[in-house]
Amino acid sequence: VLYKESVGMGTPTPVTPEMERVKRNQEICSSVLYKENIGKATPTPVTPEMERVKRNQEIISSVLYKENVGKVTPTPITPEMERVKRNQEIISSVLYKENLGRATPTPITPEMERVKRNQEQISSVGYKEGLGKATPTPVTPEMERVKRNQEHISSVLYKEHLAKGTPTPMTPEMERAKRNQENISSVLYSDSFRKQVQGKAAYVLDTPEMRRVRETQKHISTVKYHEDFEKSKGSFTPVVTDPITERVKKNMQDFSDISYRGIQRRVVEMERKRVDQDQENLTG
Repeated sequence: VLYKESVGMGTPTPVTPEMERVKRNQEICSSVLYKENIGKATPTPVTPEMERVKRNQEIISSVLYKENVGKVTPTPITPEMERVKRNQEIISSVLYKENLGRATPTPITPEMERVKRNQEQISSVGYKEGLGKATPTPVTPEMERVKRNQEHISSVLYKEHLAKGTPTPMTPEMERAKRNQENISSVLYSDSFRKQVQGKAAYVLDTPEMRRVRETQKHISTVKYHEDFEKSKGSFTPVVTDPITERVKKNMQDFSDISYRGIQRRVVEMERKRVDQDQENLTG
């Protein structure tokens, strides 16, 4: 506290690249001087006794650590704690990815593929060597019966755990929705049919046999047409004459006479002359 009171107000200085470089050099010098002060050591092999002592020390440390731990009160994991935990994991993942430097991708060469396959085969061989020898047993009818019984029991227990359902009546609204779904399915099916099949012709090879059948059909059609024509030639179909037919016939004849004799043209000329005469009378 007294030390801090005697310290005056300081002026903060920004960390420049030069200061960063000096700081790194100081760290490197400290590491080099530390390593120079260390003498030469003699490596000792790790013996089974040392492994045993190391494991005992780890067990003793774990036991002492657990003895020093007092009684705690368990707290339930709340949704807020779950949210904070997920946020911490996301932040850790982001910080971890930010600290990664740029890597140089290396192509997978045939040698690397070969080594990878060898490692997989060695792992498979090592795994199988650890397995003991087994005695294969044939599948007897008794084993088949027991297996089927187990399946039946599993099915029965599964159905027992199911709750009882409440049947719902088929209301008019449900019927309408069902029909709408069927109509929608039909429309979608028809659309896909039109897009995929409709309008596309099926290609058939024009073989000599097909050409022969086509020519034969033409000849048969021509013969049939002439046969029907010869039968109907010289005959007529009687039609009943009623007043309406007579009136239509007379009108058609009058129209034909007017068109042939030019009566309609004379009527139009006379009407035009009458209109001109009326105009002259009005102006005069």
